[in-house]
Amino acid sequence: MPSLHASVDNGLTKGDPNFSGGKLYCHCSSKKVEVTLKSNVAHNHACGCSKCWKPEGALFSVVGVIPVDQLSVTANGDKLHVIDSSAAIQRNACKECGVHLFGRIVNDHPFKGLDFVHTELSDSKGWQEPQFAAFVSSIIEQGFHPKGIDEVREKFKAVGLQTYDVLSPALMDLIATYTGQKAGKLPAKL
Repeated sequence: MPSLHASVDNGLTKGDPNFSGGKLYCHCSSKKVEVTLKSNVAHNHACGCSKCWKPEGALFSVVGVIPVDQLSVTANGDKLHVIDSSAAIQRNACKECGVHLFGRIVNDHPFKGLDFVHTELSDSKGWQEPQFAAFVSSIIEQGFHPKGIDEVREKFKAVGLQTYDVLSPALMDLIATYTGQKAGKLPAKL
Protein backbone atom coordinates (compact mmCIF):
# COMPACT_ATOMS: atom_id res chain seq x y z
CA MET A 1 0.00 0.00 0.00
CA PRO A 2 1.27 3.51 -0.77
CA SER A 3 2.09 5.87 2.08
CA LEU A 4 -0.89 7.49 3.76
CA HIS A 5 1.45 10.23 5.05
CA ALA A 6 4.85 10.04 6.75
CA SER A 7 3.42 11.37 10.04
CA VAL A 8 0.78 8.59 10.10
CA ASP A 9 2.38 5.50 8.52
CA ASN A 10 4.36 4.36 11.56
CA GLY A 11 2.05 5.61 14.29
CA LEU A 12 1.39 9.07 15.65
CA THR A 13 3.77 11.21 17.67
CA LYS A 14 1.80 12.97 20.40
CA GLY A 15 2.04 16.75 20.27
CA ASP A 16 2.72 19.05 23.21
CA PRO A 17 -0.47 20.78 24.46
CA ASN A 18 1.72 23.71 25.62
CA PHE A 19 3.53 24.09 22.29
CA SER A 20 3.67 27.76 21.33
CA GLY A 21 4.27 27.65 17.58
CA GLY A 22 7.12 27.79 15.11
CA LYS A 23 8.03 28.48 11.51
CA LEU A 24 7.00 26.80 8.26
CA TYR A 25 9.30 26.76 5.23
CA CYS A 26 8.79 26.00 1.55
CA HIS A 27 10.99 23.35 -0.10
CA CYS A 28 13.23 25.70 -2.09
CA SER A 29 16.97 25.21 -1.51
CA SER A 30 17.49 28.95 -1.03
CA LYS A 31 15.40 32.07 -0.40
CA LYS A 32 12.75 29.96 1.35
CA VAL A 33 9.31 31.36 2.03
CA GLU A 34 8.96 31.53 5.81
CA VAL A 35 5.65 31.63 7.66
CA THR A 36 5.57 32.14 11.44
CA LEU A 37 2.80 30.55 13.51
CA LYS A 38 2.40 32.07 16.99
CA SER A 39 0.45 29.15 18.46
CA ASN A 40 -0.22 25.46 17.99
CA VAL A 41 -2.76 24.27 15.44
CA ALA A 42 -6.20 22.80 16.10
CA HIS A 43 -8.21 20.11 14.29
CA ASN A 44 -5.04 18.72 12.71
CA HIS A 45 -6.08 15.90 10.40
CA ALA A 46 -5.21 13.72 7.45
CA CYS A 47 -7.11 14.98 4.39
CA GLY A 48 -7.75 13.04 1.19
CA CYS A 49 -9.32 15.89 -0.80
CA SER A 50 -7.90 16.74 -4.21
CA LYS A 51 -7.06 20.35 -3.32
CA CYS A 52 -4.71 19.97 -0.34
CA TRP A 53 -0.96 19.85 -0.91
CA LYS A 54 0.41 16.36 -0.33
CA PRO A 55 4.06 15.39 -0.02
CA GLU A 56 5.53 13.27 -2.80
CA GLY A 57 4.16 9.71 -2.66
CA ALA A 58 1.53 10.36 0.03
CA LEU A 59 -2.18 9.68 -0.46
CA PHE A 60 -3.16 12.28 2.18
CA SER A 61 -2.10 15.68 3.37
CA VAL A 62 -1.95 16.52 7.06
CA VAL A 63 -3.47 19.92 7.70
CA GLY A 64 -4.48 21.89 10.78
CA VAL A 65 -6.01 25.29 11.38
CA ILE A 66 -4.76 28.36 13.21
CA PRO A 67 -6.41 31.77 13.77
CA VAL A 68 -5.48 34.25 11.03
CA ASP A 69 -3.99 36.65 13.58
CA GLN A 70 -1.54 33.93 14.67
CA LEU A 71 0.03 33.57 11.20
CA SER A 72 2.39 35.95 9.44
CA VAL A 73 4.60 35.68 6.38
CA THR A 74 8.05 36.56 7.72
CA ALA A 75 10.36 35.99 4.72
CA ASN A 76 10.14 35.93 0.92
CA GLY A 77 6.39 36.51 0.71
CA ASP A 78 6.92 37.82 -2.83
CA LYS A 79 7.28 34.16 -3.90
CA LEU A 80 3.73 33.32 -2.82
CA HIS A 81 0.74 33.16 -5.15
CA VAL A 82 -2.86 31.99 -4.76
CA ILE A 83 -3.36 28.77 -6.71
CA ASP A 84 -7.12 29.10 -7.34
CA SER A 85 -8.75 32.42 -6.46
CA SER A 86 -12.23 30.91 -6.99
CA ALA A 87 -11.74 28.24 -4.28
CA ALA A 88 -13.21 28.64 -0.79
CA ILE A 89 -9.71 28.20 0.67
CA GLN A 90 -7.19 30.53 -1.00
CA ARG A 91 -4.13 28.27 -1.00
CA ASN A 92 -0.94 30.34 -0.95
CA ALA A 93 1.89 28.36 -2.54
CA CYS A 94 5.48 29.06 -3.42
CA LYS A 95 5.76 29.95 -7.11
CA GLU A 96 9.05 28.04 -7.38
CA CYS A 97 8.65 24.75 -5.47
CA GLY A 98 4.83 24.56 -5.38
CA VAL A 99 4.52 23.90 -1.65
CA HIS A 100 1.34 25.28 -0.03
CA LEU A 101 2.32 27.45 2.93
CA PHE A 102 -1.17 28.40 4.09
CA GLY A 103 -4.76 28.49 2.93
CA ARG A 104 -6.93 31.46 3.88
CA ILE A 105 -10.69 31.83 3.62
CA VAL A 106 -11.55 35.31 2.41
CA ASN A 107 -15.26 34.91 1.61
CA ASP A 108 -18.25 34.31 3.89
CA HIS A 109 -17.63 30.79 5.21
CA PRO A 110 -17.99 28.88 8.51
CA PHE A 111 -14.19 28.72 8.89
CA LYS A 112 -13.43 32.35 8.01
CA GLY A 113 -10.82 33.60 10.45
CA LEU A 114 -8.83 30.37 10.30
CA ASP A 115 -5.84 29.57 8.13
CA PHE A 116 -5.06 26.01 7.02
CA VAL A 117 -1.41 24.97 7.42
CA HIS A 118 0.85 21.93 7.02
CA THR A 119 2.96 21.63 10.19
CA GLU A 120 5.25 19.08 8.51
CA LEU A 121 6.83 22.15 6.85
CA SER A 122 8.25 23.08 10.26
CA ASP A 123 11.48 21.90 11.83
CA SER A 124 9.95 22.45 15.30
CA LYS A 125 8.53 19.54 17.29
CA GLY A 126 5.39 19.65 19.44
CA TRP A 127 2.64 20.36 16.90
CA GLN A 128 -0.73 18.76 17.57
CA GLU A 129 -0.79 15.25 16.12
CA PRO A 130 -3.47 14.33 13.57
CA GLN A 131 -6.85 13.91 15.27
CA PHE A 132 -8.86 12.19 12.50
CA ALA A 133 -8.87 11.44 8.76
CA ALA A 134 -11.23 13.42 6.50
CA PHE A 135 -12.46 13.01 2.93
CA VAL A 136 -11.05 9.48 2.87
CA SER A 137 -13.14 8.28 -0.09
CA SER A 138 -11.95 11.29 -2.13
CA ILE A 139 -8.70 9.46 -2.91
CA ILE A 140 -10.76 7.15 -5.15
CA GLU A 141 -11.72 10.15 -7.31
CA GLN A 142 -7.99 10.81 -7.72
CA GLY A 143 -7.26 7.32 -9.06
CA PHE A 144 -6.92 5.12 -5.96
CA HIS A 145 -8.53 1.74 -6.64
CA PRO A 146 -11.80 1.41 -4.65
CA LYS A 147 -10.94 -2.17 -3.66
CA GLY A 148 -8.14 -0.78 -1.46
CA ILE A 149 -10.18 1.77 0.49
CA ASP A 150 -11.05 -0.62 3.33
CA GLU A 151 -7.33 -1.24 3.85
CA VAL A 152 -6.76 2.54 4.01
CA ARG A 153 -9.47 2.89 6.66
CA GLU A 154 -8.02 -0.03 8.62
CA LYS A 155 -4.54 1.51 8.53
CA PHE A 156 -5.93 4.77 9.96
CA LYS A 157 -7.85 2.81 12.60
CA ALA A 158 -4.66 0.92 13.56
CA VAL A 159 -2.94 4.22 14.47
CA GLY A 160 -6.00 5.46 16.35
CA LEU A 161 -7.60 7.79 13.80
CA GLN A 162 -11.32 7.78 13.06
CA THR A 163 -12.08 8.10 9.34
CA TYR A 164 -14.76 10.28 7.79
CA ASP A 165 -15.85 10.98 4.26
CA VAL A 166 -16.51 14.56 5.37
CA LEU A 167 -15.04 16.39 8.38
CA SER A 168 -15.12 15.33 12.03
CA PRO A 169 -18.43 15.71 13.96
CA ALA A 170 -17.07 18.77 15.84
CA LEU A 171 -16.27 20.59 12.59
CA MET A 172 -19.54 19.51 10.94
CA ASP A 173 -21.36 20.92 14.02
CA LEU A 174 -19.55 24.25 13.51
CA ILE A 175 -20.67 24.32 9.86
CA ALA A 176 -24.27 23.45 10.82
CA THR A 177 -24.28 26.14 13.55
CA TYR A 178 -22.98 28.74 11.11
CA THR A 179 -25.60 27.73 8.53
CA GLY A 180 -28.39 27.82 11.14
CA GLN A 181 -27.32 31.29 12.27
CA LYS A 182 -27.15 32.58 8.67
CA ALA A 183 -30.68 31.22 8.06
CA GLY A 184 -32.01 32.86 11.25
CA LYS A 185 -32.82 29.49 12.82
CA LEU A 186 -30.32 30.06 15.64
CA PRO A 187 -29.37 33.22 17.55
CA ALA A 188 -26.30 35.07 16.26
CA LYS A 189 -24.58 34.60 19.65
CA LEU A 190 -24.69 31.22 21.35
